Amino acid sequence: MICLRRFPLVAIVLLLLSCHRGCAQNGVTIPIETRENALVIQMDKDNHPGIIYFGKKLSKASDYALISSQSRQRDGNAGIYNSAYTPAGSWNVSEPALQITHSDGNPSLDLIYVSHKAVKENDNTTLTSIQLKDPVYAVQVTLHYRTFAQENVVEQWSEIKSAEKGQITLQKYASANLYFVAKDFYLTHYNGTWAREMNPEEEHLTAGIRVLDSKLGTRANLFQPPSFMVSFDKPATETEGKVMLGTLAWSGNFRMDFEVDSYHNLRLIAGINNYASEYPLSSNQEFKTPSFIYTFSENGKGEASRNLHNWARKYRILDGEGSRLTLLNNWEATYFDFNEEKLSGLFKDGKKLGVDLFLLDDGWFANKYPRNNDGAGLGDWQENVKKLPHGIGYLVKEAKNAGIKFGIWVEPEMVNPKSELYEKHPDWVIKQPQRPEHYMRNQLPLDLSNPEVQTFVYGILDKLFTENPEIAYIKWDCNAITFNAYSAYLEKSKQKQSQLYVDYVKGLYKVLEKLRAKYPKVPMMLCSGGGGRVDYEALKYFTEFWPSDNTDPLERIFMQWEYSYFYPAITHSAHVTDWGKQPLKFRTDVAMMGKLGYDIVVSHLNEKDLKFSQQAVATYNSIKDVVWQGDLYRLVDPKQNDFASLMFSTKNKDRAILFSYLTGNRNGAGSDIPFRLQGLNPAKQYKVKELNLYPETRTAIKEDQTYSGEFLMTAGFNPAVSARRTSVIIEIVAVD
Repeated sequence: MICLRRFPLVAIVLLLLSCHRGCAQNGVTIPIETRENALVIQMDKDNHPGIIYFGKKLSKASDYALISSQSRQRDGNAGIYNSAYTPAGSWNVSEPALQITHSDGNPSLDLIYVSHKAVKENDNTTLTSIQLKDPVYAVQVTLHYRTFAQENVVEQWSEIKSAEKGQITLQKYASANLYFVAKDFYLTHYNGTWAREMNPEEEHLTAGIRVLDSKLGTRANLFQPPSFMVSFDKPATETEGKVMLGTLAWSGNFRMDFEVDSYHNLRLIAGINNYASEYPLSSNQEFKTPSFIYTFSENGKGEASRNLHNWARKYRILDGEGSRLTLLNNWEATYFDFNEEKLSGLFKDGKKLGVDLFLLDDGWFANKYPRNNDGAGLGDWQENVKKLPHGIGYLVKEAKNAGIKFGIWVEPEMVNPKSELYEKHPDWVIKQPQRPEHYMRNQLPLDLSNPEVQTFVYGILDKLFTENPEIAYIKWDCNAITFNAYSAYLEKSKQKQSQLYVDYVKGLYKVLEKLRAKYPKVPMMLCSGGGGRVDYEALKYFTEFWPSDNTDPLERIFMQWEYSYFYPAITHSAHVTDWGKQPLKFRTDVAMMGKLGYDIVVSHLNEKDLKFSQQAVATYNSIKDVVWQGDLYRLVDPKQNDFASLMFSTKNKDRAILFSYLTGNRNGAGSDIPFRLQGLNPAKQYKVKELNLYPETRTAIKEDQTYSGEFLMTAGFNPAVSARRTSVIIEIVAVD
């Protein structure tokens, strides 16, 4: 041990310089760049990879090698704070990204640089792979960074491989390990529960570790989604400030560590939650972590979210640049109480309304234990003969005869204890053999770590499609989390119970991959009793998701506002229902800022409401391409004002759709002054027109006036939102 009191000050400085891992020598430097941003990794004198830069791209790539020479922060007492993938158990004492136990029981790990390569996959994407290895044990880690240049998005993951003779154990295995330098850091994260999803909180990060995580298993993000924002230096606004949007593409338990270190810099470690999830890795096997996806902007949250939307539509969401179906759902019209005659009437109502599709919801199956409520039948996927004596095929034909497509609800991962499936295969159910069963919505998850269960779940959908090839839509639900986690299959096959949380999700993806290989185009909604499951791995298989069972339009304004930072409007299933106290026009206008659907009793609409709804569907069809594929600009935040306003603009800035909603009820609430628009061309001239007016009402907008884009984005525009005009939709079109 060196006693620093024995050395003069200059010697102490030199000693610290010589001990500093990150800056003592400039080793191999690897810039990972998008069009505007860069992440730079550099090897220290011992060939450990460290992150030396994150931010705006430099015009001269060779300058990145000079960055570390400007640092005077010394972290020799803590290993390397800025490690690109922090190992546990050896020289490092910081929170690890990777923790393992070797086959001989040794818990130490070191990772040194071996090589790297950058492969240009096409004109826009480049995959950079950095190979690391332990100098003592036969463990190898490859860090992967796929950049999407134009969208300024990075997708990052790791692959862990062992060539040890025996089995090693992964105890923590993160997807990403990042490091940021700034004056201050502000974390925006989300919380909630059923019908209260996506409540944002922003906090100033201080010394220590802030953990966001989930341990729920199936509906892993019911209480907290795996998405967040970090603002640098000061809280970012829509148009100003440095901000990163990050999200983990994983449908199971997740963990994100935000650690402000002793130099007030920020370490981020994100990946699968290692809680109760030690994972064995045999010789020559490879473990691939899920993708961590992020984008960075120096121009505020709005630009960052548009980056993510552009990337998601083009590269991740199933048919993200395609179209979607408007629909009428029977759930709030009938719940479990329906028959063929009643449904046939609803088909005609859907056609009358003008939507593309009728969706049959829960309650159509099971006979020994009929699905007449949510306490029985789940798992027994045969048509209920009393409700549907002629089967699903008859309904598909009847819908077609009525001039509408047919879709159906399933919840294939779940089982009611009161079911034939539970009686025949209790070993297929996730439950502790020594504990009382604990239910959520009277049901339990099936064990998707079991290949037999995977085959069964796939077979549910395959049978529906095989017997009824004209089924045009699937609503895939998942209403229970995982209590009493235990797998009879893992026990029988002598595997570790700690694999269950991970292998469940892997099993789900195997089913979805197989399903999409055979049925690549059928639209599917990802539903989990609300926004308890959406992520960018699931959206490789689904065209849209259900943000919340709470369809009160006032609540949906706030929820969909927050979801919109991470997921584009084409993925937001938004239905007009009878929830809330607002008039039909308000409910419809809110649903039109997502993917429109209806869950109402059409026959109960009066003449004006029906006429309005028919006109609304036609209006939506005329603007949906702008909503689904346009650039989103959030203009007036409902959390800070008594009304909300947002706008979708086409890429060429020739057309935009402006949505405005009254959210406060104080006297005089509304848009008393204009606000600045965005996403237009200042040199172009525009005309405005109000859309979706209720019958026999007039617009308060002067529609014969022409405005320059400069005027609308500088002086502003007032949609005249008030207690009399609680929701307003404006079309803005460029004119010659």
